[in-house]
Amino acid sequence: MIKRLKPKSEFSRNVLTLMTGTTIAQAIPIAVSPILTRIYTPEDFGVFALFVAISALVSVIATGRYEMATILPQKDSDAVNIIVLSFLVACIISLCSLLIIFVFNTELTKFLNTPEISNWLYFIPLIIFLTGVYQSLNYWLNRKKIYQGLATNKVIQSSITAGSNLGFGFNGFGVSGFILGSVIGQITAVFLVARIFFKGNRNFIALVNLKKIIALAKKYKNFPKYNAPHALMNSASLNMPVFIISYFFSSGSTGFFTLANRVLLSPISVFTYSYGQVFLQGLTHNKNKKENEVQFFNNSLFKLLGYSFFPFLLLFIFSPSIFGIVFGQTWIVAGEYAQILVPMLYLTFTGSILSSVIVVYGQQKKALNIEFVNLGMKFFSLLIGGIAESIELGLMLYTLSGMCVTGYRIVWYKSIIKEKYEL
Repeated sequence: MIKRLKPKSEFSRNVLTLMTGTTIAQAIPIAVSPILTRIYTPEDFGVFALFVAISALVSVIATGRYEMATILPQKDSDAVNIIVLSFLVACIISLCSLLIIFVFNTELTKFLNTPEISNWLYFIPLIIFLTGVYQSLNYWLNRKKIYQGLATNKVIQSSITAGSNLGFGFNGFGVSGFILGSVIGQITAVFLVARIFFKGNRNFIALVNLKKIIALAKKYKNFPKYNAPHALMNSASLNMPVFIISYFFSSGSTGFFTLANRVLLSPISVFTYSYGQVFLQGLTHNKNKKENEVQFFNNSLFKLLGYSFFPFLLLFIFSPSIFGIVFGQTWIVAGEYAQILVPMLYLTFTGSILSSVIVVYGQQKKALNIEFVNLGMKFFSLLIGGIAESIELGLMLYTLSGMCVTGYRIVWYKSIIKEKYEL
């Protein structure tokens, strides 16, 4: 009976494997959140959110986005050298980050309007490097279709991070408990994925070739040239609310927004990561085999929009009540923020998964231009809210602008595939 319920296609099985692991991984921090909101203050959440926002802003380009090219070469030896290239870039960027923080720590702390974060800024270069290594090795596992390993690793990482946050929180560590838990979790993630990689590549060092690394860096130069700035802009648009809310309002307000964002994005990331990884592999396969990419894209689009409609509708209606019951009445404001963000996240969920079209069809340049527009629209939306001293107004305009840009992106992705397929 169980065998009958298992998906028959490889694509569906891979999606299910990643989705199962990622669901469990995302469920763990959500499950402990009602405890965390009672042992950490909104201000603690706010400071940690700022730390994460800074780390994420730089980490997204930690490898120059070269890791995304790992799946493209036919030869595994080329893919291995791309991974080494990614490591080298991550080292450079993390060291540059450390230098900037060392020289401008005081100025950065004043600009962020959060004195508590000063000493913790020095942990950011470590997070950047660890993230770069993790991303690089993760794409290798995707290339080799080791989806079970990917899923298991995420569960273990999530468990370690959540356990650390709880342990430090119960012992009165305050915001440092959040940050130390994050560092421990990231180290764990790198260790787990590295173990799988080196187990299958015992002759790893023998495959490394400096000339080949340089040649591959030139061959895939569009990734740092176009995809990296695009990813940076996208990350900036995602993390911008934290910076602006922190600047115009209190750490508590930042904490409310952070919890709302965290609770909403956790289940969303289950699908965006799981389906996105396999969508990338499936689209690449269809393109290389000259199969119907248009039909593949359309089927994915309609499934994503249809299956996600009612869950997002329920969130939109009941968010304030849910947050008040689950996290305590102190956090009902976070539920109100979540209610405002839901319509944008509905479209963002689908658009993020389908964004692999950019990589597969080499459309990084235009994607970067669109992201500039997206960043500008969201920035001014939140700025208006800050000047008007109304977070609600800022978030409403932020949501509206995000929906417009994401809608345009989805239409553009479809036009790219249709144009290339008809050639």
